[in-house]
Amino acid sequence: MNRLANLSLIGAADAVRKQEATSRELLHACWKNLDAVNPQVNAVIWQDREAGERAAEVADKAVKAGRRVGPLHGVPMMHKDMYYDVGRLSTCGSALRREHRPSITATVVERLSAAGAYTFGGLNMAEFAQNPTGHNKTFGDCHNPWNLPYVTGGSSSGSGASVAARFNYMALGSDTGGSIRIPASACGVTGLKPTQTRVSRHGVMPLSFSLDNVGPLARTARDCARVLTVIAGHDPKDPTSSREPVPGSYETFMDNDLRGQRIGVPTNVFFDDADEAVVAAVDAALEVLKARGATIIRLHLPVMDAVAAYGGIISRAEAAPIHAQWMRSDPQAYGAHISGRMYPGYAIPAAYYIEALSCRGPVLKAFAAEVFSQVDVLATPTIRTCLPTLAETDIDHGPPGTEHRFMALSANTRPFNYLGLPAISVPCGFDPNGCPIGLQIAGRPFAEGRILKIAGAYQMDTKFHWARPAIVDQTGAEA
Repeated sequence: MNRLANLSLIGAADAVRKQEATSRELLHACWKNLDAVNPQVNAVIWQDREAGERAAEVADKAVKAGRRVGPLHGVPMMHKDMYYDVGRLSTCGSALRREHRPSITATVVERLSAAGAYTFGGLNMAEFAQNPTGHNKTFGDCHNPWNLPYVTGGSSSGSGASVAARFNYMALGSDTGGSIRIPASACGVTGLKPTQTRVSRHGVMPLSFSLDNVGPLARTARDCARVLTVIAGHDPKDPTSSREPVPGSYETFMDNDLRGQRIGVPTNVFFDDADEAVVAAVDAALEVLKARGATIIRLHLPVMDAVAAYGGIISRAEAAPIHAQWMRSDPQAYGAHISGRMYPGYAIPAAYYIEALSCRGPVLKAFAAEVFSQVDVLATPTIRTCLPTLAETDIDHGPPGTEHRFMALSANTRPFNYLGLPAISVPCGFDPNGCPIGLQIAGRPFAEGRILKIAGAYQMDTKFHWARPAIVDQTGAEA
């Protein structure tokens, strides 16, 4: 099992397929690291080790029998604890669902299973996916494995931390305002938010049905490409899922040739009040892409005020009715900041909400016409500041001003949710506190192949995505 836990998702799948390692060995490597690191990181809500052992045994027998196996065969996984799987816990990070066992299975879980993967636990997350930090009053805060007092990002906090801490090869997250990309950036892993409707949301806890997205957090862009190939595509159980054809494999886009690619760098909004270390890391990443053949173009982005205003209206107005019954019957079960976010949603006039929805298409059209006529993708910091600590972003107990640090974490990710555009975060450096910095790459609708191509090319010439937290070595976990 030596070094198995440090493999990428694709490396793990290849090892099983080539019989260089068994699924059981992968599982036990994950468990060893989990047992060593998780007591400090708190990324896991529940485990099912017996089911994991059974699944690994079935996977290994299939390989020994020479059966044809799927692209993720024998890879153990844990996901953000909001993906329904018949009869298994799905707490949604809340006391209100501490014992919830759904009667349906999420389509994405079914597709991963059909590809040969299996689930052995559920990961910590923000309560009902509603904060960007990693705080959770019911299951405890999730801690950044790079520097324990610091935020992991959220709401897919356990997803980012578990992959970074080497006890998970890939985790599904969800992204309504940045909840895949923020923890990917904060934890030094790769996280992909696909185009709105690209991936089915059937059987996934909803937050805002106009803004919710499903996607992977993993070591590499190529890992994310493989997962997207498995989970993308129309689902009859989710009528909102797109019928846009899915490429045969997103990995085929990743040829590492960036000649002719035009990368836009915004001159407004995305670098406002950015920390010097973050700007320096992003500038260095742009030089890597430029050396690969890309052209860097600075440009002003249009309609950003409308994007910010309308996105905030939609997220609050759509979350409010989902929780209305519980907010009436059991409001004390919610964290204070969740209630604070929810109550304004009940006061938003219907006319404002309808305006925000009806303007979405025209705003996207105006944005795309001006931006994507000049560039192929946009590159920004994922998080524009150095990471704050959990204490500095504890808005339930912190002093005035805490909410500013809290909201700043998602300032650069939220716009792409309202616009519905695909975006990926890749690690591109470290801040003075030893916490990771992320580079965000966003493209036009359904251009996942292009952003994966650019992210993959960047990772060919850098090693940030292979760096691992010192806690992995200090605790005796497997490197």
